[in-house]
Amino acid sequence: MEKIKDALEKAKEKSATSTNTRQASTSTSPSAAYAQAEPTAESVLEQANETKINAINYTNTKTIELNPQHLEKNRIVAYNKSESATWIFDKLRTQVLQKMQENNWKTLAILSPTPASGKSFVAINLAISIANQPQKTAMLVDFDLRKPRVAKYLGIECEKSLNEYLENRAELQEVLVNPGLPHLVILPTMRPVSHPAEVLSSAKVNALMQDIATRYESRIVIYDLPPILNADDALIMLKKVDCALLVVGNGMVKETEIEEAMHHIPKDKLLGVVLNKAEVGVEEYYY
Repeated sequence: MEKIKDALEKAKEKSATSTNTRQASTSTSPSAAYAQAEPTAESVLEQANETKINAINYTNTKTIELNPQHLEKNRIVAYNKSESATWIFDKLRTQVLQKMQENNWKTLAILSPTPASGKSFVAINLAISIANQPQKTAMLVDFDLRKPRVAKYLGIECEKSLNEYLENRAELQEVLVNPGLPHLVILPTMRPVSHPAEVLSSAKVNALMQDIATRYESRIVIYDLPPILNADDALIMLKKVDCALLVVGNGMVKETEIEEAMHHIPKDKLLGVVLNKAEVGVEEYYY
């Protein structure tokens, strides 16, 4: 765990440096202030995009109302903006989006070395936090076809899901769910899928990923994947996504398992490691 601790300390030092830099640059001359206030082409474009995003109306996508008590029970804290712990995922969102925008990335995998690290928990809360950002929309896809959890954690019940889509018994618009947040769409998997590695390698899944990633310019697609050391599903998917976050359950994963998991993730795709200390409370999450 020493490598993770070192990474956290470096992140804190970097954050402090950037804060000092911002404080040092707050004093500006009147001319500089005028220049800052002058609208630019980029700001006008951002406002136009935000207006377009806010005008989203789900006509084909099923909209449901989530149960706040159920979400609280499963620690989906980002859904309630009055919840004090939402800042944790808002901060993670900012760091993730900055890196993705620098590289023009749109697809993100969330995975863990082994089970019970809390990857689905992180994926859901991060997706909600991104959806709360005014210039972005988010889609969360449950591609843990061996043990899907997203629908369970959110309390989603539906007759048609990714299962029916993969079996050619439903169209994509029939299996998408809007959980009451204007900028968020969920693609749930309601039950385990046979031969998941083969399914994830299929032309149908390739076409699906291409479709949902390119349909909207503002969209960030988050894939909840199986643990990387338990099967080859995640290895298959890592070739198809832009970047990845590794979720580590503190005290639940051996250092050798973390190192092995990171060995399988291309260095240019690994955004970072989320150290998840769910067992001692939501205040104990670090990035």
